[in-house]
Parts: sequence; structure tokens; C-alpha cells
Amino acid sequence: MPESSARNRSETRVREALVVKLEPLAGFTVAVTADRRADEQAALLTRLGATVVHGPVIRTESVTDRIALLDAARSLVEQRPDVVILTTAVGVRAWLTEADSVEMGDELLDVLSGPVVLARGRSVSGVAMAAGLDVTWTAPTGRFAELLAHLESEKFNGLKPGTRIAVQLDGSGDLTMAEMVTAVAPGLDVVPVPVYRWELPEDTQPAHRVIASVIDGTVDAVTFTSPPAVRNFVNLAEQMDALDAVKAALNDATVLAVAVGPATADCLTSLGVTSPYSPRSTRLGAMVATVAHALAPQAVELKLTGSEVRVQGRLLVVAGEKPVWLTDRERAVMAALSRRPGAVVSKGELRRQVWANGADDHAVEVTVGRLRRRLGPASDGIETVMRRGYRLAVS
Repeated sequence: MPESSARNRSETRVREALVVKLEPLAGFTVAVTADRRADEQAALLTRLGATVVHGPVIRTESVTDRIALLDAARSLVEQRPDVVILTTAVGVRAWLTEADSVEMGDELLDVLSGPVVLARGRSVSGVAMAAGLDVTWTAPTGRFAELLAHLESEKFNGLKPGTRIAVQLDGSGDLTMAEMVTAVAPGLDVVPVPVYRWELPEDTQPAHRVIASVIDGTVDAVTFTSPPAVRNFVNLAEQMDALDAVKAALNDATVLAVAVGPATADCLTSLGVTSPYSPRSTRLGAMVATVAHALAPQAVELKLTGSEVRVQGRLLVVAGEKPVWLTDRERAVMAALSRRPGAVVSKGELRRQVWANGADDHAVEVTVGRLRRRLGPASDGIETVMRRGYRLAVS
């Protein structure tokens, strides 16, 4: 489905819903960078009124080395592990599905049902339990470091040489996780299980458009559902020679960076995003709720010339009437005036904030004129202060 068509349909649904009720994310645009469950995420955001743009920055390839995966499975069947570490939900599903395809599924489930099973996060634990596995312990915030710390805790003190530990690898394509487990204690028998691999999307143009939208502020938030997605996003921005501009937009709150959980938020922070938002639990619904809570303070309510005015994202509601949509320039001018209601904002300052000095006074005057028409009965609320600029006449 073309991105523009999907966005137009999303905006139409929002407009129709707003006749009755202004949803929490109505008027806001959210960029989704995920590949898996992107439709589910978009549906949750749209239900709250958001306009959604999709630019996947990652692609999950199923089994990259089928022989290595099956060899690992056979090895575990022949010599059962004492501990199993499950790191990703998609990896657990893919591992069991691949085993089923060669009629090893029942054997593998039997093998995985006996040892201590450690899961990196609740989503991984949920998939494992749905498959019939007893999960012994789950990392509270989904960080692999928590798993390592648990292995080194008193409960696991005395891990003997030869203790067999199966580690389901993530899609990064390297053995770092297995190597980190090997380093916990001397002589451990660590069996890495490669299941899938993360790649860049085959078509990177949608991701490039999302990155451009972050820079120019035409999206209000961008969501990330895994550390590899964050790294790919950064790599794509570097390829566009736009990483500094992206970081500037995300760090000055022009666009909010929202992570699905603490591990993804940590990755954003490590790559230069200073204050990403994330829920405590690594769940898609919780992330969507975080988007709504984070954007809520950006809505502005004013009384202009006796009329109640609410600006929420690109939506303007005057005196409880049907909302109207603002253009990006109109929204930016209204935001500049609303930051200090009653204070004069010069045309030069508006040029700097809204057009990055790429316009003349006439462009400012035309945009202010259009904004006044949008305000209808509250149009006189934008006052012209001769030779100085404009101000909101708040009552």
C-alpha cells in the first residue's frame, strides 16, 4: 500500500472521529520503524487518533544458516543442556518452527523442558510458556546484562566446568552473547544456537523518508522496538549524512524518541539520544501508551477574544467546533506564539524558528493571515504589534 494513500486514509478516519471526540493522539504524526508487528503497532496508534507513517529500518531474515541451527539442535538432543537462555521472542518461535519442519519439534521441546530456562524479558517468557516450557527466571527489564548477573548470582554460584548452556542468539549475526556467557565461569560448555539474522530492508526509501521527516519535524514521535533497529536507523542516517541533524531533532524535543523498553532506550542513549521515552515493561501496548503520555503536554489551551482554543498537534479546535487541520508552517507559527502567550514575537524570530531564515517577511505575513482565518471567531486573538511583530492576545 502506498505510504501517501495510507496516510490520507488515516487522516480521514481521524477527521471523522474528531467530530465527536478528540482522541489523545489526534493531530499528531508518529513514525514507526519496526518491520515485525508494524501493522499491530500502527493499529494501536491509529485507535488513539494518530496519523502513522511507516519506514522500516530493519528486516528479519529467517534462518540464515540452517545447517548450523540443525546441528545445534541435534547436539542438544544428544547431550542435554543444564541451562537454556532464550533471548528473543521471534528467535524462540523460529527455532521451534524450524525443528518442526524436520520432525525434531517434539524432541527439542522435550529437551528444553528439562533444564533451567532463563528468558530475556517478558515477551520472550510469554512465547516460551505458550510453547509449553517452564521458565525459571525472567530478566525484569529485558537486558542481557541482567541474565549474566543472574548466572553470576548466589543461585548459580558453583557453576561447574562442563555445565552445558544453550544460548539462543539474537539476529546480530555474531557470537558475542555466547562469548559473554562463556566468560561467566571457567570451563562452561556453551552451545550457541543461531536462528535468524537482522538486515537492512531491501527498500530503504521509506526509512529515508522517516529520517527526513524527523529532521524537518513533520513527525512528532518516532518509535523503536529493538536495539538493532536503533543501530540501523543510525547507520541509515549516517549514509544520508544526516546523523547530526537527526540527533539535534531528537535531543531538542522537536521529535520524541520512544523505545519499546529499557534495553532499546539504553541503545538510543548510547548512540547519542539523551532522553528517550520508554515504558517500564517491554510491551507494544505500553509503548503506545507512553507515546500518548509523552505528547500530551504539547497540546495547548488558550482563550482568545473570549473563545476557547485548543491546539493539539496539527489540529485546531475553536469554541468546541469541528477541528481544522493546520499546515506545518501554520502549526509552527502558532507554536512559536503560544510558547509565551502575550509576548511579542518578531517577524525575524518567526523566520528563524519556522523557516530557518529561508523566507522573507511576506511569507510570514501570508502564513499569519491564513492562521487567522483558521481561528475563525478567535482570529483577532493574533494581534499585530506595529514594527515589532505579533502576539497572542490571551484573556
